Amino acid sequence: MADVAMSSSENLVEIRERKEDKLEIEEPVKKKTKVDDPRSQDEEKLEQRLNGILCCAVCLDLPRAMIFQCINGHLMCAGCFTHLLADARLKNEQATCPNCRCEISKSLCSRNLAVEKAVCELPAACQYCNNFLSRSTLDLHEREKCAERLTNCKYQRIGCSWCGPYHELQEHEQHCCRPQKSGAEIMDALQTIDQKRAEEMKVYSNIFNLLSFEKISLNDLQMRPYRSDDFIPRLYHETSRFSALDHQWVVKARVNDNQRDPTQSYSRSLSYQLVLKSRLSSTTSLDINYIVLKGPFGEMKVNPKIYRFEFNNDSFESDYQELPLINYGEANKLLAAKTINMRIILFLVQK
Repeated sequence: MADVAMSSSENLVEIRERKEDKLEIEEPVKKKTKVDDPRSQDEEKLEQRLNGILCCAVCLDLPRAMIFQCINGHLMCAGCFTHLLADARLKNEQATCPNCRCEISKSLCSRNLAVEKAVCELPAACQYCNNFLSRSTLDLHEREKCAERLTNCKYQRIGCSWCGPYHELQEHEQHCCRPQKSGAEIMDALQTIDQKRAEEMKVYSNIFNLLSFEKISLNDLQMRPYRSDDFIPRLYHETSRFSALDHQWVVKARVNDNQRDPTQSYSRSLSYQLVLKSRLSSTTSLDINYIVLKGPFGEMKVNPKIYRFEFNNDSFESDYQELPLINYGEANKLLAAKTINMRIILFLVQK
């Protein structure tokens, strides 16, 4: 019996050893490797690749408006294109393409309509909801359709300063406290609004008053670029002589209030002065109101502003006054042009 027990225990030990050897020999089951989609592996999205191809060579952004190209096909947005031409005019140099250094000008470069249409179909993110839409519909979406667009309360005219997303507008207007305000508080808000409105209408009322003057002169002019005789020549613009109110006049303009190097400034402005070229007697003076507008063939966008100056035997030049352009981009457009077309109206104040 003892021999039988010994043999059975030996058999159990031998079976265990065989199982352990088998476990050591057997390799673990390999996990399935993740197979990536070959279409997306190491590839950027089509939109991103097109953005890199169709972007402006200067600012590296996708243009939102007109797109110009040099003779070698390099693309520039309208803002950068006019900025390059304006810089070249200020430096008295020939403008060149930033990529290939070929000469560029309004006559040498052309618009690329195919690229403009392609860019319009590329998606762009809405600044409010971050949804992607085609660029051709993005402006309308942000202006009228986006639920996250910023809107003002309808009680803004009586002092409500709330500004929030469109989808919260209805709830706010239902609980807005402005309609329950007293009449005195509402009148304070209306007075502030009326003051701003009065300032805007002041220009137009002054023009209507000036149009009733006896002596008025209207001239369409062209300002051309010239260089000063200083050690460092500076750019200025000047018109040819013109007759108005029985006298000879000239209009001059300068960049950034005669800044030494306007190319170092990103924002640019133009200021102008009215110069009397006729001689006056010692007892004669001319009290002149004048205003500059866009010429009939010009592209100048201005907010009209009336200036006044009294010319006499000692003062033949008015002070330099700001040319009230809507933004600095318009200044670059004017500097890039060969001529600046403008209309000036002079009103003689009778004493």
